[in-house]
Amino acid sequence: MASTFAAATIPTATARVQPLLARLPPHLAAIGRGVCRRSYASGSMKQTALHDFHVKHGGKMVDFAGWSMPVQYSDLGVLASHEWTRTNASLFDVGHMLQTRWTGKDRTKFLESLVVADADGLPVGSSTLSLFTNKDGGIIDDTVINKQDENGFYIVSNAGCADKDLAHIRSHLAAFAGEVDVAVLDKSLVALQGPMAAGVVARLANEDLTGFKFMTGRHMKLGGIPVYISRCGYTGEDGFEVGNHEKAEELSTLLLKEEAVKMAGLAVRDSLRLEAGLCLYGHDIDDTTKPVEAGLTWTIGQRRRKEGGFLGADKILPQLQKGASIPKRRVGLIVSGAPARENAEIVALDGKPVGKVTSGSPSPVLKKNIAMAYVESGFHKQGTELQVMVRGKAQKAVVVKMPFVESKYYRG
Repeated sequence: MASTFAAATIPTATARVQPLLARLPPHLAAIGRGVCRRSYASGSMKQTALHDFHVKHGGKMVDFAGWSMPVQYSDLGVLASHEWTRTNASLFDVGHMLQTRWTGKDRTKFLESLVVADADGLPVGSSTLSLFTNKDGGIIDDTVINKQDENGFYIVSNAGCADKDLAHIRSHLAAFAGEVDVAVLDKSLVALQGPMAAGVVARLANEDLTGFKFMTGRHMKLGGIPVYISRCGYTGEDGFEVGNHEKAEELSTLLLKEEAVKMAGLAVRDSLRLEAGLCLYGHDIDDTTKPVEAGLTWTIGQRRRKEGGFLGADKILPQLQKGASIPKRRVGLIVSGAPARENAEIVALDGKPVGKVTSGSPSPVLKKNIAMAYVESGFHKQGTELQVMVRGKAQKAVVVKMPFVESKYYRG
């Protein structure tokens, strides 16, 4: 069988976009304006299966990478929604994410030619964060690979990079001599995140979740609705990603009947992931950033470090060697004064420019201003004092360990 690429038809529709981008942090608003953006017809945006559900529940819809998505809801402000997620559970629509299913007897060989993960060594039912890399060692996209069953992988990638990812996969698939099928899935996906999420899932599934650990997935039923559910997320909290396209609204309605659950949008998802020290593609990582520079060395499987075999391995693996030259490093910063936003210049105490901020905002939990940035090697060690230029003024910044807020992933 030849290698094939199947693309599901994804519905598009004209949608009224509320003028809220100006209220978002600059790096979040920029995604809606075109970083790695999916193309769409003028005057129309793609919609997830829950679009009308969002509008009905007070969702304020904005253009996010060509999709009409809720940035927040009328019943909770962004700060209140952030605090709710950290103490209860929030429901996010992530159905805009690129979902693919990889099958065929040579699927693992082909996948490992494109990503840094040890996909062959991944147990059935387990997931791992990985990276698509280019020939120069840069990061094309970050992605979650799930060995869903004995027959294939279920892979979730960023919505904003979908066109770029698909073109990359397609071009390499055309030259691959093996049996592989990559299908784009048109499926609904929601994320239930927060300390109350496990209790909600256990109650609706009537199952003991003690053995259901972080970065694993399984088929189950929630309130009688069949779903595929993974214990993962983008908030730093314990949580789940749950898929069922045919009954997306019914599933979401069921979850919202739980007292601990409220809807949440893009703005709070961004502030949560920043506190968790998680990268936003196109800002904290891009196709010029190598995994070691981004602090993502851990995504490279041990076997892959020895064998290579992925795009850019000849550029990436030398940076793993002791004493290797690494020009820049991703760091966390606590910033005094006003928040430091994306592209704010970072200088050493003697005034020498040494880096730039890639994401920044106030932390609702810490009640301090936090930021992610890249700085020259030598300035990346914890406790290093630097200055960030905000509105022409130098503000004190200190390099700190990430995550800024302790992660609560359930590891058993």
